[in-house]
Amino acid sequence: MTTKFRLEKVAIHSTEGLVEYQFPSDITVLAGPTGVGKTTLLELIKWGLGGDGQLAPVVTDKVQDLSLQISIGDERFRLSRSVDPQKRHNVRVTDLVTGDRLPDHQVKAGEPSLNTLLMTSLGLPSDMRAAAQTGRSTKAGARISFADIFTYMYIPQSEINRDIARSQDSYLEPKRKAVFELLFALADPDLFESRSRANTLKGSVDEAEDHHRKILQFLRDSNTQSREEAQQELDKALTAQREAEDQRAQLRDDIDPVTDRETQALRDLLNEAERSLADARSAEVDLGRQKDELSSERRRVNSDLARLNRMRDAGERLAQIEFTTCPRCMQALKNREVPDGHCRLCLLPDEAASTDELDHYETVQLKDQLEEMGKQLAFVEQQTQNARQLIVDRQELVRHLEAAIDARTANRVSPRLQAYTDISEKIAAARTAQQHFENVLQQWDRVSDLARTEEELRKDYDRLVRVIEQKEADLKARRAYIVREISKEFNRVVSDLQIPGVEEASIHETNYLPLLNGKPFRQFSRGGGIVTATQVAYWTALIAVALRERDVPYPTFLLIDSPRLALNEEQDLTSGLYRRLVTLAEANEGRVQMIIADHALPAAYRKDYAEIDFSYKKPTISSIKHPGKGSVKPLVSA
Repeated sequence: MTTKFRLEKVAIHSTEGLVEYQFPSDITVLAGPTGVGKTTLLELIKWGLGGDGQLAPVVTDKVQDLSLQISIGDERFRLSRSVDPQKRHNVRVTDLVTGDRLPDHQVKAGEPSLNTLLMTSLGLPSDMRAAAQTGRSTKAGARISFADIFTYMYIPQSEINRDIARSQDSYLEPKRKAVFELLFALADPDLFESRSRANTLKGSVDEAEDHHRKILQFLRDSNTQSREEAQQELDKALTAQREAEDQRAQLRDDIDPVTDRETQALRDLLNEAERSLADARSAEVDLGRQKDELSSERRRVNSDLARLNRMRDAGERLAQIEFTTCPRCMQALKNREVPDGHCRLCLLPDEAASTDELDHYETVQLKDQLEEMGKQLAFVEQQTQNARQLIVDRQELVRHLEAAIDARTANRVSPRLQAYTDISEKIAAARTAQQHFENVLQQWDRVSDLARTEEELRKDYDRLVRVIEQKEADLKARRAYIVREISKEFNRVVSDLQIPGVEEASIHETNYLPLLNGKPFRQFSRGGGIVTATQVAYWTALIAVALRERDVPYPTFLLIDSPRLALNEEQDLTSGLYRRLVTLAEANEGRVQMIIADHALPAAYRKDYAEIDFSYKKPTISSIKHPGKGSVKPLVSA
């Protein structure tokens, strides 16, 4: 039977106070001019049910929490959701039947999920996927959520005269059709699961087939037509490798005796000459260092000898000077009494002893040191010349020995070394070929496994497709019946509404969308609110048929935002729309709920529905003062 879905109460908690609205009637009209917050209230209802509602600035700035009191079938819940960006993903849930506060439910990821709660209450699984038609896709399909069900319960203002259930978004087409089939029992959850598994299995079949094809292409490129041929090529490579290794071993034995005693003696002499050359170069470096040290020491001794000569010369010059005036204070010294044997200047005893002997000894010592150093430098220079000559001789000897060894081995060893290199390359090529054909053999072994896997996957896929086709065949008659019933109801409503230019209306048998005069409704004229009238006729036809069938889970709840927006002065069409809504509610008292936001209402039907009036002085969120018509800001997606 159809699922009873009712909105009982909305509570808006703002910074300025609480605002509440009750919805006890089967039809409730939210009436008021543009900009007083009617759409804001409908979007808040969507928000409270876990959707991404378009929230007005007054909501984001002033509203803290929103609470909805709803009933779904036998369940009753209070859902409270914050507008705060940090808290909006949690919904506080209270079971109004038992009075228990349930764990907070998550809007996005996480458990427990609000989506699961709402889908389960509707009697629907929460893990169904809307896979594309079998055979056309390899994707499992997008998950069907309560947000997808809600597109069959809410006609937003932005879509009222443009589109039906976002049918113009082609990527949503599989999901929209799947929801229709689900709500009218034209496909059960097992069928959805089978379609999803079939698409996934088709992807596995395609992947196995592609892998199999690539392996076969690899084998064709390897120039082997069978596993036996590949084994023969591997045996050839192994034989070639063994023969080349035997040849290399024989050549190694042939090369070893070539290094005879004379060649070995030359190599020993070369080694000895190279060591001697290295010693001579080291000796040259040491002698150079000794020469630098002796030269530095001789410069120091010459400096000391020069200093001694300068001191002696200065003393002799100063000894001849007789001071009559103090060189410091310029006082006369002639009349000064000076004891005998004392200095006239400092009055200290005058040392008359001569230092000539001492100076002469020191001078002699320094000259002897200079002479000895000269001899040492001459010896070091001679040794250096000898070392340099030895270096030249050893270099010449090394070049001679190297030339002799090269001349001796060039004609005997080099050809064998070239043959050794050629054989080594043959061995490497044989090993490469061996690895290649071992890989080829492995791929031949995989071919049968891949073929078997591909065959098994294809059998599973074909078997599942047959199951799906059988289920769809079983539902074909019911689908034709449901589409026919909705078409009849839709055509009757369109005829009663007298939509301009429409002579015949029906429902497409595969995409379940309206046809006007045999054409898709999108291709029909959009003027005069035709799409709006088609919307009301379509959705009310769906609800009417669902109520008659009873064995479908279709939720008998409808939110309609601003149906008169595109109708302008079409009074007859407007009256017809409301007459249709009232008639549907009266024929199914207590079983359907419709909430309509509109700005101007037909006077003839005011007595037939509950009405909540809004104005700029009394806006939807009446606790917040309205800024005035000219200051209304557009809604933004949350």
